[in-house]
Amino acid sequence: MTSFLGVLLVPAITVIALTGFISHWAYHPELAGNATIAPGFDIPVLFQFPQSWPSWDYAATQGTHITLGLMTVPLVLAKLWSVIPKLFKWPTVRNLAGMLERLSLLLLVGSVLVEFLTGIFAIEDYSPLGVNFYPVHYYGAWVFGTVFVLHACLKFPVVRRAYRERGALKPLRAGLRETQPEPPGSSELAPVNPADPTISRRGLLAMVGGASLTIFAVQAGQSIGGPFRRLAPMAPRGREFGTGPNDFQVNHTAASAQITPAMTGARWRVTVVGATSVALSRQRLLAMAQATETLTISCTEGWSTTQHWTGVRLIDLARLVGASSGAILRAVSLETVGVNSQASLAAEQWSDQRALLALRVNGAELSPDHGYPARVIVPGAPGLHNTKWVRELRFEAA
Repeated sequence: MTSFLGVLLVPAITVIALTGFISHWAYHPELAGNATIAPGFDIPVLFQFPQSWPSWDYAATQGTHITLGLMTVPLVLAKLWSVIPKLFKWPTVRNLAGMLERLSLLLLVGSVLVEFLTGIFAIEDYSPLGVNFYPVHYYGAWVFGTVFVLHACLKFPVVRRAYRERGALKPLRAGLRETQPEPPGSSELAPVNPADPTISRRGLLAMVGGASLTIFAVQAGQSIGGPFRRLAPMAPRGREFGTGPNDFQVNHTAASAQITPAMTGARWRVTVVGATSVALSRQRLLAMAQATETLTISCTEGWSTTQHWTGVRLIDLARLVGASSGAILRAVSLETVGVNSQASLAAEQWSDQRALLALRVNGAELSPDHGYPARVIVPGAPGLHNTKWVRELRFEAA
């Protein structure tokens, strides 16, 4: 059973790791101001979403990362339960090989607990003592991934022998009456004086699968969005976010950003800087050519929402100030501190015909919480990079 649970974990953890790194690279950490990990302590960007992909590509990868990660929790707990005798084996160390194995188990169990805890804290937008869990989660993933690969390689001969001797699925076909313990001496986990079984192997697997499906049912809705969100009681921050067309998910309110009506009133201007510069009022922006796009906003916590946005194409603003085609766009918010105060967008992002400086959503004015008087909305960008309450758009040399 331990071998079977381990085999199930391999593809699950592989997908979780890949989607995690892809979501990390979606932040374009190589651009100024976007780094979420200290410079010099991150790996090079190996993948970026092609702009020809749907606007929900980041929503798909991050939603998969979050949902599958949570669904794996019962599987990991079952795996740990199946090896409890080895975890508390005494004496703990008999030789150098035993010491290395115990150390690897300590790192494996410790890092997986760190990953689950920091991931769940991030999903719930919970930061006790103001701790930023992103770097902890990122570095913990490297520790866990490295130790997991080494552990899988070391245990591969054990798994292969178990499947050869007893088959992969044969033990799972036995009911409670036919369930037999592992033969004495067949492995380190074989019981010495086994009691009568209280659950069959397939019963345990059904219980784990049922727990994972339950987690899917109460979590996936916030990633899928739309009416499915009402099926996600574990989704953070409740379900009411505004009124009418503005009643959809918001992660960072105007009040929390200290945005006041005076800052967004009639005197507000957005300064666009390229080869030349221009200050545009909201009335002047509304007088420019308007485009409406159906785009998805997704956040690192796993939630997504798709809305109809109307505004001026970023590429039109770039042309207005003579920006070069390869420039980096730095969007600066009225919010002056924190990770939401600015974001850098690569040339292929802002030059996408769907990328907007949005002024309206679902046919209505943006609400203050959704970025009034203007916000950036870019296909496939993490929610953090769809800057709200924009005061400056600066096209800079790459």
